Amino acid sequence: MKSILTTLLFLTITCLNAQITVSGIVTEPSGTPIPGANIYLEGTYDGASSSDDGTFNFSTSEIGEQTLVISFLSFETYSLRTSVSEMKDLKIALKEDVNSLGSVILNAGTFSAGDNSKASVLTPLDIVTTAGAAGDYIGAFQTLPGTSTVAEDGRLFVRGGDANEANVYIDGLRVFQPFAATANNIPTRGRFSPFLFKGTNFSTGGYSAEYGDALSSVLLLNTIDEPEQEKTDLSFISVGLGVGNTQKWKKNSLSINAFYLNLKPYQEIISQRVDWIKPFESLSGEAVYRHQLGNGLFKLYGGLNYTDFQLIQEDINVPEGINFGLKNRNLYINASYKGDLGNDWTLATGASFANDHNDIKIEETNIDNDDNAAHLKVKLRKRFNNRFKLSFGVEQFLGNFKEEVNAVSFGNFQSSFKNNSTAAFSEANIFFNKNLAMQLGIRATHNALLDFTKVSPRASLAYKVADKSQISLAYGDFYQAPQQDILKYNSSLDPEKSSHFILNYLYQNDGRTLRAEAYYKSYDRLVKFDREMPEFGSNYNSNGDGYAAGLDLYWRDNKSIKNFEYWTSYSYLDTERAYRNYPERATPNFATKHNLSVVGKYWAKDWKSLISATYNFASGRPYTDPNTNNFLGEKTRTFNSLNMSWAYLISQQKILFVSVSNVLGFDNVFNYQYANTPNVNGDFARRAIRPTADRFFIIGFFWTISDNKTDNQLDNL
Repeated sequence: MKSILTTLLFLTITCLNAQITVSGIVTEPSGTPIPGANIYLEGTYDGASSSDDGTFNFSTSEIGEQTLVISFLSFETYSLRTSVSEMKDLKIALKEDVNSLGSVILNAGTFSAGDNSKASVLTPLDIVTTAGAAGDYIGAFQTLPGTSTVAEDGRLFVRGGDANEANVYIDGLRVFQPFAATANNIPTRGRFSPFLFKGTNFSTGGYSAEYGDALSSVLLLNTIDEPEQEKTDLSFISVGLGVGNTQKWKKNSLSINAFYLNLKPYQEIISQRVDWIKPFESLSGEAVYRHQLGNGLFKLYGGLNYTDFQLIQEDINVPEGINFGLKNRNLYINASYKGDLGNDWTLATGASFANDHNDIKIEETNIDNDDNAAHLKVKLRKRFNNRFKLSFGVEQFLGNFKEEVNAVSFGNFQSSFKNNSTAAFSEANIFFNKNLAMQLGIRATHNALLDFTKVSPRASLAYKVADKSQISLAYGDFYQAPQQDILKYNSSLDPEKSSHFILNYLYQNDGRTLRAEAYYKSYDRLVKFDREMPEFGSNYNSNGDGYAAGLDLYWRDNKSIKNFEYWTSYSYLDTERAYRNYPERATPNFATKHNLSVVGKYWAKDWKSLISATYNFASGRPYTDPNTNNFLGEKTRTFNSLNMSWAYLISQQKILFVSVSNVLGFDNVFNYQYANTPNVNGDFARRAIRPTADRFFIIGFFWTISDNKTDNQLDNL
């Protein structure tokens, strides 16, 4: 018995002697103790929490090399691999987690519109429920600061830049003709259906080195990665019919959307200022196929659009008007792949192709052109740690344009050119801590047609000045090749250039967002010519220049009033440029000094209705009066428009929708056209360029059939 007790006592002493104490202190980088940190040996139950002074200690019977893990909310998890015997009196300083919710955001010059972005100012729902936008992405983004209201065009005009200075991308790949074909002074709209996309980024300046060939802006659209369920959407509206369907199987899914539009019913009800011979008619279809490949996702997007119309356009110099007809066919295909390569490497690659064909008839002149373009891209990204990420890639652009003109006055004329360019880019994201971050990028482009090579530096810096607010700075150089209407006559010009300087302030707190952004943009090497329009016999040069400076303000509030949200945008713009046929520097006709948008949405629960209103204001636009000696020295009246929409839920999946643009019937004037010769009194007569109609309305019924019987098309209206 005595020998047994002796043995037990010996084993107890041996076990106690085998226990090793792990100890130390956990602090912030500044040395401030962190209480409540979780400390443990990986794969064991041995561990403890740090006390109020940051110290910890616990005993373990583990021996040899082990991994000690220390974690705490909003700090990076720390791991130490060493012998347990050396885990004594440790001094561990945890680094702040730069990916935490309260960390700084690199957002100068960029508006995010996606549910996953910490800097979102719009959600996908906002983009398509904004009154007056009529379900068009572009119409919704025109309510944001930095844009100018050019209602007779419909495209994006950003910070003093014309519409050709903004590019559109889908899943990182270029869209070459993002807008539907139209005639002068008749607004266009985007070609894409909103229900196929999950989010967007709208960059009003200082955008990433990943993108080029745009002097002012890029709009990035991202298709849905994986639909939640199978469903069918049916649309019946006063000017068209639409159908959409989504199917899922195994690792695949397919979404399709088709829409037929005919404006004849609307044009017969609402008085028009245009004599339509054949009312505007279009047929469009889109599809997105997705397939999961191991650690990656393959997506194939395709869109086909056909447009046909004919009209008599008013012209003060042609009493009977000008007969104009257009048939347009546009095909766009986009294939992309994003995947994880392991060891914190990711790959994004893809290709896009577009074919755009126009058959144009202007009186006795026939114009046929074909524009074929392609974009191939490979991008790699390495995450070294939470604080440093590096991306780099190469891309190739291929363009082939052909045009044939057959006119009674001068016979046949043919023109063609190939516009190919190669680019390489690299960009680093550096987070010094959760309050300070930097993005450095560089882009190099070689254009074979114009025989130039340009290098563009890009940089941005963000600093969190308080818990809810931050400031950001951005700088970048941007180059863009001249447009088609120039290149088909002259291919020996320089690339146009702009430089952006941006200062941004951002405040976000509990559903409220304030953005204030000041900017200065210089222009250099803009294309000039010596006739009213670019022609075969014009003289061209790259001696144009200019500037744009301004202040953009944005405020959004989702919390102050129950079931009501609103945002307001204001932009001040000061810009002048000498380009095209300008005899001197002047503010272009498309640029307005003051722009204001107010958007409000109210969910009336008892009425089962979403009521939306948008008010747009723009100061007068410059125009030239030949009865004076001032080039672009006069101003039109101010632009005003109040748009309203009402969506009523007949049942959870059936919606009645009514939308009216310019409810109050404001008489807006965009510009004036003057006679080529004076009258007997020596005065030049003029006509006002106004909307084709003062109002536009839509009445529709939308029906969704889905597995969960709750989805509806409210986010598409």
